[in-house]
Amino acid sequence: MALLRSIKNEYEFFHHQKLDALIALDKQNSKIVSSFWKSNKGKKNTTLPKTKAEGYKFILDEEFDSLKIDFTQSFMFEAKDLVKAK
Repeated sequence: MALLRSIKNEYEFFHHQKLDALIALDKQNSKIVSSFWKSNKGKKNTTLPKTKAEGYKFILDEEFDSLKIDFTQSFMFEAKDLVKAK
């Protein structure tokens, strides 16, 4: 299933490795995750600090058979579990 998004989107998409789910982060939280990975490049998972970012999970919209962001509930995710979706 392909991701459809506009060019000027206010959310960036990340893959949560432990939950195996897509996560949407706003620009501010996306910068937190990006700076976390830049400053901790090459370090082992056991020594990484616990930096958290607030985001939203994707859910399946059965009517259109596509994914959509669920804005009803926000979650806190650890930055070490998030990888930018391509």
